Amino acid sequence: MIPTIPPRLKQIRERLSLPKPWDTVVIFSLNILIAIPIFIIAHQNLIDLEWQVHLDRILLFLFILISIQLILRLLKTVIIICIFLYLIGLMWGTIFGGYGFNAVYEDYRSMVYSMADDPNPQDIIISKLLPFPNKGKIIDAVNFDNPKVRNFALMTTTKHFTNIKGFKQYRRTIQCFAAFKEVRNRWNYVNDPKGKEYIAYASESLQHFSGDCDDHAILMSALIRAIGGTPRIIHTGGHLYPEMLIGNKSDLENVNYLIKEVLFKEESRNKEVHYHIDERGQIWLNLDYTAKYPGGPFMSEEILGELTLN
Repeated sequence: MIPTIPPRLKQIRERLSLPKPWDTVVIFSLNILIAIPIFIIAHQNLIDLEWQVHLDRILLFLFILISIQLILRLLKTVIIICIFLYLIGLMWGTIFGGYGFNAVYEDYRSMVYSMADDPNPQDIIISKLLPFPNKGKIIDAVNFDNPKVRNFALMTTTKHFTNIKGFKQYRRTIQCFAAFKEVRNRWNYVNDPKGKEYIAYASESLQHFSGDCDDHAILMSALIRAIGGTPRIIHTGGHLYPEMLIGNKSDLENVNYLIKEVLFKEESRNKEVHYHIDERGQIWLNLDYTAKYPGGPFMSEEILGELTLN
């Protein structure tokens, strides 16, 4: 004997159902809205197989889309409740700082942009390849806790990129980019005294914004540390330059978008973002004074050693 649905329950189900063909339209629309954030989260946390034309990500999105479509079809009698719960979840994240409408939009925009415009990865380097020259003197010269260094770093954050909205999780990165922009605009290359390796303290370089590559690397490293970033200095034999830790490959997508479409749009037009990947999979962005934007081309790709300052 087939059980009958109580009239009251049948009436409630009919009220929560949509008439045809609107149920198909709404289900597919809701599918797209749900699939995008789920795909972004999966994309950020699953291993990138680096297939041609991002075929692995295309297949991943299709799998998510088909799966959600099947689930929603099974739940079509309560589709209004599904829509309500979905919107409540995103509104909650938007209001209370979780994963809301703005976060979905920013992540989607950054992901699509980076998939269409891949940054340029360099070789994976292993820390402490060779003893770092003048290591002790350089560490002492990165006097990030000096009041002059700290105050200058703060000044740069109030001068550049103050009108950038959103990207809250990359506020520190944006502020470090502000310090890079200010120093690069002022820097004047001057050789060391003949026959002598002169290492200037960061607070000393602030007087005239002049010096050679190691002085610039020291100053940039001190400014980055002064506002909470993590810098390191790369040694190539005849050149030193600073890099900044920006996080993992997911962070790289967002930072790549920030550099090329928000912060350094003109300087980086039709150019690639250059970086190194360390042995732990962390991304380090080039901040050499020869680069017009963070992640500009390396002056020298030979790497003999690195000095992380944290």
